[in-house]
Amino acid sequence: MNLSVRDVSKLFDISEKTVYRWIQTEKLPHYKVSGQYRFNYSELLEWSALCGSRLNPDFLQELENTEGKAVSIAEALEDGGIYYRVESDSKATVLRAISGLMKLPEGTDRGLFRQFLMAREKLGSTAIGDGVAIPHVRNPVVLNLEKPSLALFFLESPVDFEALDGKPVSIVFSMISPNIKSHLQMLSRLMYLLKNDALLRLLHAGATRSEILDTIRKTEEGFAPLGADAHPAAKMGEGE
Repeated sequence: MNLSVRDVSKLFDISEKTVYRWIQTEKLPHYKVSGQYRFNYSELLEWSALCGSRLNPDFLQELENTEGKAVSIAEALEDGGIYYRVESDSKATVLRAISGLMKLPEGTDRGLFRQFLMAREKLGSTAIGDGVAIPHVRNPVVLNLEKPSLALFFLESPVDFEALDGKPVSIVFSMISPNIKSHLQMLSRLMYLLKNDALLRLLHAGATRSEILDTIRKTEEGFAPLGADAHPAAKMGEGE
């Protein structure tokens, strides 16, 4: 998805002037096409997680209204599964373990899937801070399945994912999708959910499957009527 400056201003609930400032001062990921700024949605989600900038919930709702049925993180996670004490000697070991454990469609080349994840890590760490990583590729892994699937892995021991905050990773999410739209929706929702302090506490405590899923369901129940009054839209640039 190529976003314009106006789209980015809506995404973070800031002025267009602030978008231009972020390009210069906050290293907001961007491209220039025919003299105009364009933005990759997945890259913006990663950047927002690393910089602590909150997404505008109204924009997320608008995205889901225009792109079909909303993706449920709880349903995707129930389908993909939650795994504990995953082997984690190194980042490469983690990605190999993930590729072996994920519920991929029959006939999927797991070795190739692992190579996709490893190639993405070479472009930059997928750690988003606070000990959490979301290995994925910017060109989404689209497989022959009916609905998106999300898996959660608790590592046996923390691993250095070269996170900007310097914290080793012990919690890993990985996703597969039937199409690009559902990939973007799931990534958006997951990034939003990971701003929830209660959920983060459960994750760091290695909570049970039922505790994690119940908390996610309760949080997602509020997604339909989301409004800017209920959730702060941005932590950066609020004063324009």
